[in-house]
Amino acid sequence: MVMALVTGEDGNPPLPWLAAPLARALASQRGHALLVQGSEGIGALPFTLTLAQAWLCEHASPGALPQPPCGRCGSCHLIGAHLHPDLFLLLPETLRRQHAWPLRDDKADADDSKRKPSKQLRIDEVRALIDWTTRTSARGRGKVAVLHPAQALNPQAANALLKTLEEPPPGTRLLLSCADPARLLPTVRSRCQVFQLPTPDDTVAAAWLAEQGVAQAGVLLAACSGRPLDVLAWSQAGVDAAAWTALPRAVARGQGGALTAWPVPLALDALLKLCHDATALAHGASPRYFPAAAMPEGRAAPSALQAWAGELARVVRHAEHPWNEALLAESLVAQAQRALVPLGTLAITHARGR
Repeated sequence: MVMALVTGEDGNPPLPWLAAPLARALASQRGHALLVQGSEGIGALPFTLTLAQAWLCEHASPGALPQPPCGRCGSCHLIGAHLHPDLFLLLPETLRRQHAWPLRDDKADADDSKRKPSKQLRIDEVRALIDWTTRTSARGRGKVAVLHPAQALNPQAANALLKTLEEPPPGTRLLLSCADPARLLPTVRSRCQVFQLPTPDDTVAAAWLAEQGVAQAGVLLAACSGRPLDVLAWSQAGVDAAAWTALPRAVARGQGGALTAWPVPLALDALLKLCHDATALAHGASPRYFPAAAMPEGRAAPSALQAWAGELARVVRHAEHPWNEALLAESLVAQAQRALVPLGTLAITHARGR
């Protein structure tokens, strides 16, 4: 399923929880450079694009107070078709392919099938954006450049953008989104006004997920720290609430099949969260990501959990390695099983060993 990124002809925002922050941004933001800060998985890209769509919308009279986009005017139709001449969307190559929103100079997949698409925003792409800002607006409503995610700017690209961020040509606005502002150059952050995109209300997010066919969305929202787009991605990858709830005890029993069908990054994320929750229980706190009733019985040794966390962190650093996924899953489950042995069981085992 391809998710809408902008307001359609029904006039509704692409995600229901974006309506309130969109209205707030339209009422408060007048600067030429805006940095939208929001966790991954809550819709920063649809939000920034819909804000750009509102600024370019031709429904309202020129000079009127900004309003949400109508979705029906010529400008809104052009944005929906990825063809608006006064909107420049700069995504890393991986996301450009995912959202079918290429740059003019992108090659067809057949021309570079042996090359991995870039996850960075590169200096030549930023230079193309800067060149675009110098051109006259085609439809007379100004121009908007959207960069997502800004933390993908490599150092050369970020430095090339600074002058345009500080003083763009008249009528040009720049919209950057970022999940982790600490990964941006301070000189980029200092040139932008900041707008905080809040995590959506669980009730609203769960209702939307139910409309997408996700059952027991509340369980997966807790697993994903309230990020509904992550929940949807998990669901599309075959991870549902039942599989998530069954995972802790299956792993504690050493059932390697519990993870074999999961993509490696998702499996690692799940085990890191299981390690976190087991550590919380070992210190008398409540689990965060899994239901308490789903956790293995007994408390594991904190030292064993700490060692397991270190091993998981080592594997995460090499997540892009071409692993044999079945063997990796078996190894990860074996490590988890050793770490999750309850303290009482360890004491009995040691006593028998003597």
